[in-house]
Amino acid sequence: MKRNNHDGQGVERHLHNALEDKLIPLEPLDLSRVHSIDDLVRAMSKTAFTGRQLGEAADVLEAMARDKDCFVVMTLAGAMTVAKQGLVVAELIDRGIVNAIVSTGALMAHGLVEATGRAHFRYNPDVPDTQLYEQGYNRVYDTLEPETNLDDVERVVFHVLERWDPSEVLCSYKFNHAIGEHLAKHTKDRGILRSAYEQGVPVFVPAFTDSELGLDVALTNRMREGAGRHKLRFDPFEDLEHFASTLLRQKKLGILTIGGGVPRNWAQQFGPFIELRHRRMGENVPLKRYHYGVRICPEPVHWGGLSGSPYSEAVSWGKFVPPADGGRFGEVFVDATVGLPIIVAAVLERLGKKNGNQKNSKRAKAEVHR
Repeated sequence: MKRNNHDGQGVERHLHNALEDKLIPLEPLDLSRVHSIDDLVRAMSKTAFTGRQLGEAADVLEAMARDKDCFVVMTLAGAMTVAKQGLVVAELIDRGIVNAIVSTGALMAHGLVEATGRAHFRYNPDVPDTQLYEQGYNRVYDTLEPETNLDDVERVVFHVLERWDPSEVLCSYKFNHAIGEHLAKHTKDRGILRSAYEQGVPVFVPAFTDSELGLDVALTNRMREGAGRHKLRFDPFEDLEHFASTLLRQKKLGILTIGGGVPRNWAQQFGPFIELRHRRMGENVPLKRYHYGVRICPEPVHWGGLSGSPYSEAVSWGKFVPPADGGRFGEVFVDATVGLPIIVAAVLERLGKKNGNQKNSKRAKAEVHR
C-alpha cells in the first residue's frame, strides 16, 4: 500500500478542473476597453493584488450607497484635508452616501483652512525644518500649513464660542455643527463641516483635545477665566451617547474607514458598547454590528496595531457581522490619496449624476439637536 508522504513521494494527485470547481477566472486588463474611471475599476476587480482589492471595495461601497436601510459612518484619520481630499468627503456627504463622520480633530481643523478660503502649499525639501519653524510654516510630510492659517481657524472658533451659551455643555458633534452653521452663513467655499451642517450629518471628534480645535477651546477657557467669566464645560460622553443612540435607530450599518487610529476604533466599539449595556446592565437594547465595511489603509497587520487589523479580527470583538451571516467587506492596502478618489469616482459614476440612492430620510435620523 502506498503511503502519502509530504515530501512528494508516493502521492497520487487528482488534478481538478478549475471551471468545474467554480473558481472565478481572472481577466487581462484591456485598456482599449476602458473609457471611464468606472470601467477601469471594474476591470481592475478582475485582476489581482491591490487592483482587485480596489475593485472589490468599490463594489461594497456601491452596495452601501444603494441599500436604503444602511446608515454609513465614515471614519477619517491622517492628513486627508491637508492632502486636499476634503471635497471628496464633502461630495459623499452631499450625495447622501455618508450619514455620520468620525474624525481626528486635526483633520477638521485643516479642513477649516480650506473652507475659509485659505491654501496649503508644496514643501521644498531644500529648506530645513528649523528654517520652516522660524518662517511660520508647519510641515505635514510634503505639504506646508502656514501658522497664519491656524490663526484664521482660531478666529472662527472664537467667534463660535463667544456665542455659546455657558449653561450648555460642549461636545464635539454640537461644536462641529455650530462651526458648520457659521461657515454656511459666512463663507462660499465647500467643505466637510459646511456640507455636514447642511445635510444634517453629525461630525464626531473623539480625541478632541488632540487638535488645534481642542487647543483653541482650551485657550478660550483660559481667557474667559482670566476675565472672570464662566468656563465652558466639555463632556466627550455626550458624543458617545449621541453616536450610540443614532446607530441604534438604524436598520443596517456600514462603515467607510480611511486610515485607522482613534476614529476607527471609536466608531467600531459601538457594537461592544451595546453588548456590554445588554450583558452587564440588563438593558433591553438590540445587539447591532456593522454589516458593510470598506477600509483604505496601507498599515500592515503584522505590526499588531489597530490601524492594520483586518475586519476578520473585528468580528471576534463583536463589531462586525461575519461574512457567513451576510457581512460584506472590502479592504484596500493603499495610500488613501490614491484609493479614495478612484473608488468614490467609480461609485458616483455608477449612481449617476443625481443622488441615485436617495437617503434623505437618514439625514433626518442623524439630525443634530442642541
